[in-house]
Amino acid sequence: MTGFVSTVVEAWQELRINKVRILLALLGVALSVAALTSVVGVGNLARQGFKVDSERNGGRVATLSLNVGGPTMPDAASLEKAYQGIQQRYGITTSTHVGRTQKGFQFPRGVTDVNMTIVDIGYGIIHRVPIKQGSWFAADDNQRLAPAVVVSESFYNQAGSPNLTTNPTITIPGDQPATAVIIGVVPDTYPNTPPSAFILGDGAAMTGMTAQMSEFKMWVGEEQADALTAAITADLQGQFPGQYAQASRMDYAAYGDPLAPVQLVVGGVAGLVLLLGAVGMLNISMVTVRYRVREIGIRRSFGATSGRIFFGVMMESVVATAVAGIAGVMLAVAVVKHPWIESKVAPGLTEYPAFPIDAALLGFGAAVLVGALAGAIPALVAVRVKVIDAIRF
Repeated sequence: MTGFVSTVVEAWQELRINKVRILLALLGVALSVAALTSVVGVGNLARQGFKVDSERNGGRVATLSLNVGGPTMPDAASLEKAYQGIQQRYGITTSTHVGRTQKGFQFPRGVTDVNMTIVDIGYGIIHRVPIKQGSWFAADDNQRLAPAVVVSESFYNQAGSPNLTTNPTITIPGDQPATAVIIGVVPDTYPNTPPSAFILGDGAAMTGMTAQMSEFKMWVGEEQADALTAAITADLQGQFPGQYAQASRMDYAAYGDPLAPVQLVVGGVAGLVLLLGAVGMLNISMVTVRYRVREIGIRRSFGATSGRIFFGVMMESVVATAVAGIAGVMLAVAVVKHPWIESKVAPGLTEYPAFPIDAALLGFGAAVLVGALAGAIPALVAVRVKVIDAIRF
């Protein structure tokens, strides 16, 4: 340990002496490390944002959609019995019906058609529905005399932004007018999104809403997704012979990671830039060794071993690139964690993940590796210097 520490201290002293000579090479290494680390960090942030957006649309990993169709559609009661039986047989606890329709709501400025999604309570879990104000549906909301609705931010603003603690209501006009209670607000997916709302199935029946398109989803988990997909498909086909019956995955992970190839290409470019920085560091190290031939010969004459000379010369590059790597990683963290960058890379996130530690370790490790490679050749040259020739130099 004493020999290692003394070698590192000696390498640092040599870097201080030759700091002007190696400054530009280290700057290139630091920027290359920052680029490589930033690629991994931004890729992780983009992947997390893509995951959240995809799960809000298609469901968590892994979500199955059950579909039964054919020349004659089975009645709703038979479908519901089949769905409930499948849940019980396979131990699935989180599921939801999903139906979509439109319904007019009475806003202060007039009646406006709203995109309605008819769901069960499990929809909020499966689709990671973010709640900006209020709450998602609870088990006792089906017992309300006035149906509960969870509305979008644009719906909430058009309704006059009422205080949710007062259980604000809104009128649903029509042949059978009804009153709904706003219990929660979800953020808009995009700016200027038309008003939309969620309502439970029983509440939709109370207001006369009929789904124009409907599906049934179950969250089964990634580990058993393939086995359950095949088993449930066979189960449905057995219950509805002669009709199209299929269980299929709806989540993004069923099609692989779409960001991985892009991140790999950009990371390769950053790695190439890092390699060019290593070449510059190698040139500087070779020149430095040529100027220190006499010094190396004197140290050899006083008993310095070949291993000590080799390790000392190589550690000069390693220490230098390690310092440059730390600076590059700090720069990458500052860039990736900047609020503007986070909002542009992952606009769908409400809470941003911490900077990935594996990205920081990758950047620092790459810098140390570059230093070792750039210092190995000059160290071999230094070891091959003969004592008598070096003293005469």
